[in-house]
Amino acid sequence: MVDIAFGPERGKRPDTANIQDSYLDMVRRKRMYGGILLVIFIALMSSGWILADDRNAGGFWNGLHQVFDFPSEVLSEAWEKRASLPAIFIEHIPALIETLNIAAVATLLGALAAMSLSLLATRGLARWPRLIPLFRRTMDGLRAIPEIVIALVLIYILGGGPVPAVIAIALHTGGALGKLFSEVAENADLKPVEGLASVGANWSQRMWLGVIPQVAPNWLSYALLRFEINVRASAILGFVGEGGIGHDLKLAMQWGQGRYDQVVAIFLLLFFAIVVIDRISDHYRNKLVKGAAL
Repeated sequence: MVDIAFGPERGKRPDTANIQDSYLDMVRRKRMYGGILLVIFIALMSSGWILADDRNAGGFWNGLHQVFDFPSEVLSEAWEKRASLPAIFIEHIPALIETLNIAAVATLLGALAAMSLSLLATRGLARWPRLIPLFRRTMDGLRAIPEIVIALVLIYILGGGPVPAVIAIALHTGGALGKLFSEVAENADLKPVEGLASVGANWSQRMWLGVIPQVAPNWLSYALLRFEINVRASAILGFVGEGGIGHDLKLAMQWGQGRYDQVVAIFLLLFFAIVVIDRISDHYRNKLVKGAAL
C-alpha cells in the first residue's frame, strides 16, 4: 500500500515523537518570549507613569478625581443654552468649510507629490535606481516632521492663515502617502511595463499606461483615508493661528465661562463633519477596492 502522506518511495519515515517534541519546544519558546515582552511592557509603562507623576506639578494621582470637573462644567453650561446651538452651528459653518478646503487642497497636493516620489522610489520601476535611497529618505524626512512643527516655522515666514497649514499638511501627506503608494506599486505586475518597453515607450509612458491603471484603486483608497486624517490635522492647526474651525474653537475656549456653548457646538459640528466624511470615503474605498478585486 502506498503511503500517501510521505510519498510512494520506501525508506525511513519521520519520527512523529520528534515532531511533537519540536512543536512543544517551539510553543514553549514563543510563550517565554511573550512573557518577557509582557514584563518589559509593564516595566516601561510603570516607569513612564511614575516619571510623569513626579514631573506633574499637581500630582497626577492626587488630581485624578477632578478629571471630569471641567468637562461637566462645559456640558452643563451648553445644556442650559442648548436652544442657541443651532444658530451657533450656522455661524461656524464658514470656518468648517475653510477647514475642509485646507484638508482637500493639502491632500491633493500631497497625493500628487506622493505619486512621483513613490514611482521614483520603487524597486523595479524607478527611473534612476541608484537614487532610490535618496527618494526613500526624502519621504522618511517628510513623515518624521509633524505638521504642527512645519506650520509654526511657516508662520514666521508667511504669517498666519490657511496657506502655511496647506503647505504643512501637504508635505507630511506627501511623505506618508508616498510610503503607502510605493508599497502598492511594488506589487504591480511588470509584464505590461515590459511589453510597453519592448515597443519603445519611455519611462513616463510605461508608468502611466502600465503601472498606474493597476494601482489607481488602492492609491485612491489611501488618498481618501488620508483626507479624513487631514481634516483632523487642519482643525488642530487652527489652534496655532492657521484659520479654520480650530481657530474658532481656540478663541471660544480662551474666553472660558460664558462661551462654553460655542465650544460644544464647534465640537459637535466638527464631529458630525468627520463622521459624514468617514462614511462617504469608506463607501467609496470599499467600492474601489472590491471593484478592483472583481
